[in-house]
Amino acid sequence: MSTLMRAPRPCGSWFWDLSDVDEPGLTSALSIAARMAEVLKKFDLLTPVRLEYGWYVLDAGSTGVTSSLLVATTPLNDPKLPERVLGSRPFAFPDAEVDDLKVIGSGSWITAEGAARTEPRLIELAVSPDPLGPTAEVAVHHDVWSWFDFSGHPHPEVYNRNAPRLADALRELTAVLGVRPESGDPTYFGHAVEYGISTPDVYEDGLGPDLTDKL
Repeated sequence: MSTLMRAPRPCGSWFWDLSDVDEPGLTSALSIAARMAEVLKKFDLLTPVRLEYGWYVLDAGSTGVTSSLLVATTPLNDPKLPERVLGSRPFAFPDAEVDDLKVIGSGSWITAEGAARTEPRLIELAVSPDPLGPTAEVAVHHDVWSWFDFSGHPHPEVYNRNAPRLADALRELTAVLGVRPESGDPTYFGHAVEYGISTPDVYEDGLGPDLTDKL
């Protein structure tokens, strides 16, 4: 059960272009997802439960069909997993190819008092098996990584217990992938700076912007 407010768009995201270091295709993308998920799980940020992926037809676009595959007991680097993914291809689109692979699961954030809380989809992880070369993205949608909460109040205890964990995980992901990430596009809720979330200008009353009108 969710205990945090979640922004509809990312508060920050990081993008890795892996076309120069990994092979294109589904098997490679699943291997990349497995390596990234292992790092995120090490920091208690993501425990994979299922894969979600859409389907597209070359030169025709998206089929509008999304598939879901449970992976709670199946390693993402299981050699049989590509076959299972392809086996879920929609019958009406025999030529469809797999679009972005999204690894869905829960992670832990730390309260101001130091208690761990489980939150579904705390971290968004997606890997593309693009035939031109794989890419990967990590995104966050909660305010526990930011100096201010969504209402504009500083929460340093929450920030100091969570933001460093995210930064350490992103640094280790960069080391594992062998490529530095690019920061994703800014949104109303924030944007990534290096391995953290930008801090907006402080108002005279010590508060930050109130973003709750868009939640």
